[in-house]
Amino acid sequence: MSSYTARTLPLHRGPAAWSVLLGAQPSARELKAEINADFTIIGAGFAGLSAARRLTQLQPSAKIVVLEAGRVAEGAAGRNSGFMIDLPHDLASDDYAGAGDDRAMIALNRRAIAFAREAVEQYRIDPNYFDAAGKVNGAASAAGHVHNKSYARHLASLGETSEMLDPQQMYELTGSRHYRSGLFTPGTVMLQPAGYVRGLAAGLVGDGVAVFENSAVTGFQKQGGAWQVRTARGAVSTGAVILTVNGHLESFGIETDRLMQLFLFAAMTPELDVDLMALIGGQPRWGVTPSDPMGTTMRRIDTGQGGNRIITRTCAALRPGMAATPRDLERASRVMQRKFDQRFPQLAGLPMQYQWAGHLCLSLNGVSVARQIEPDVFSGCVQNGLGTARGTLTGIAAAERACGYNSDITRHFEAEHPPKRLPPQPFRELGANAVLRWKEWRARDE
Repeated sequence: MSSYTARTLPLHRGPAAWSVLLGAQPSARELKAEINADFTIIGAGFAGLSAARRLTQLQPSAKIVVLEAGRVAEGAAGRNSGFMIDLPHDLASDDYAGAGDDRAMIALNRRAIAFAREAVEQYRIDPNYFDAAGKVNGAASAAGHVHNKSYARHLASLGETSEMLDPQQMYELTGSRHYRSGLFTPGTVMLQPAGYVRGLAAGLVGDGVAVFENSAVTGFQKQGGAWQVRTARGAVSTGAVILTVNGHLESFGIETDRLMQLFLFAAMTPELDVDLMALIGGQPRWGVTPSDPMGTTMRRIDTGQGGNRIITRTCAALRPGMAATPRDLERASRVMQRKFDQRFPQLAGLPMQYQWAGHLCLSLNGVSVARQIEPDVFSGCVQNGLGTARGTLTGIAAAERACGYNSDITRHFEAEHPPKRLPPQPFRELGANAVLRWKEWRARDE
């Protein structure tokens, strides 16, 4: 193909609360002219900004443009739970153990974390936004505890350390009596995702990268020896295009009917006052992922990350149209309130201040699309629900490939098979959502 048109643009339900906590951003710089660039990156999330930073390392004199449909950190990048995980975290498994070469994936994930850590230091991003605190897999049921033990054995077989926590230790950590065990692993970094992404974008601008917001790309096509990337009010004539739009890769007609467009939902409490914090007890910062991947993620933050608050994340919906519905968010909000009340009965009924949907993209066989699409068009997409680490890696891979540079990262993604074709509609949406509901029910206590 020599012409690509965006059939849909990102649509988000609810506020990007992580970004709201940080206060208003400076006015957006929008693309309102016709300009030239060596590289044009579409999408300013973890992948796009990581691609931009890698380009500055490989080609310091290159002119780099990043185009973001909305505001930085207010799209998918600012709507995740902020877990940057080094260990296997296969959402399609029962206990996160991967189906491939887990040692290789761990090494790559740690490369992503090191890359992000270097960016934090280079751009003087607030270290509260990049907290190497580790995380806990929480188990509430006997089945969940079995998952934890199974995952611990798997990690031991890989030479990785973990620590099993008993109910009292989980209570001392979280202030909740809900959990019967926890599996602590030390390598996860807990991000304030909006703070990290905003800081990364600001640092890149300081390095001469042009970041344009509220500048959704409507399409791009080859004209002569350059690609013309169009927005509503401007255009970029560029030598290379890098797509870092995760599931919206399909919007441009790439990997059509091969990408699963999934939404997860989250809710955040108001800032907790001294009396409420005393009722909860526990530690001021922690992150708990469920022992069953379809369970409920919980996280507590403090003033350094946006105020003393608790975040709940659960429920999933497959929406091939790449837009969660108002009913999806309403249903998830009810479930999340129930999950919060179940874990913190001393605060039962506390209304949530923010509820939102976050867009994920998965492939049926768990592969990414981080490769050359055609000459001078590259993709760093399909993060399989692991946007912080996998997005960083796919962005790096796309930038390296665009520069003709080979590394362990590019070789890993180029060796992957293409995404498998999905079942036809309406079976895809109806069947997938039925399976998701069943898995949610099975993991209801988790």
